[in-house]
Amino acid sequence: MTQLGLPAHRQWHMLRHMPERHVKLFKNGRNQAVRIPREFELPGDDAIMRKDGAKLIIEAAPPRSLLALLATLEPLAEEFPSIHDESPDEVDI
Repeated sequence: MTQLGLPAHRQWHMLRHMPERHVKLFKNGRNQAVRIPREFELPGDDAIMRKDGAKLIIEAAPPRSLLALLATLEPLAEEFPSIHDESPDEVDI
């Protein structure tokens, strides 16, 4: 089994069919940088980067607030049904 929990031959098959591009590394001041091709573009302005062995993994950062999360959702195409709001029963105290 591999890190993905799959037999090695299945993981290789998956990885072989994932899109990939050869990219150039360059220096930006004292930092090493890479341009992310359009087909790999991440949403938003922030990302999370981590190393996993020899791999460098870059993922879109989760929204920082509820409003930011809600802004990423598609609007609903349907109306909410009306709900009959009955008055509560009287209670003797």
